[in-house]
Amino acid sequence: MTVGLAADKRLFRLGTGIPDYAWAIGATDDLGLLVEAVAAWRQGVSFDALRARFEFLDLDELTGALDNGEPARTQWSHLLSSDFYRPQWNLLRRLHSDEALRGFFPVLSHSAVRLRADPLDAVSRQVKVAEADAGRYEVLRVGAPEAAWVEVPAADLVACVRAFLAER
Repeated sequence: MTVGLAADKRLFRLGTGIPDYAWAIGATDDLGLLVEAVAAWRQGVSFDALRARFEFLDLDELTGALDNGEPARTQWSHLLSSDFYRPQWNLLRRLHSDEALRGFFPVLSHSAVRLRADPLDAVSRQVKVAEADAGRYEVLRVGAPEAAWVEVPAADLVACVRAFLAER
């Protein structure tokens, strides 16, 4: 969790997230209330109880998915339904079509999809995939010694990504 201050007024912004991926979940001018909310969160108070007790919290679907242990499914759903990510839908659908890859947490940035084995561990096994041109993709095993982008045809993409994610 993170707490940020507003520059122009007394306002404390609360955020949460996973390594390399964060989002705002509420703001209040009452620092004591914010501290209570953080303490309750850290004590394991349920998502629904937090929402009921702390009205300033805006706990969205992804925050709830972190709470119930299913962030990958929720993130896939968000990416595949948001018009903002429409240019990458073909790539996302190709990766999501594979049952094994659906279990990895996807993050889309700069037109590339990063699949992370553990959404809460920034150095867990990861693969980055970008569309090179129609029918060809570039794949990178993130964090691998001497990692380099590998270009693969669409027909080999899922097998390549699965192989890279299987490496330890």
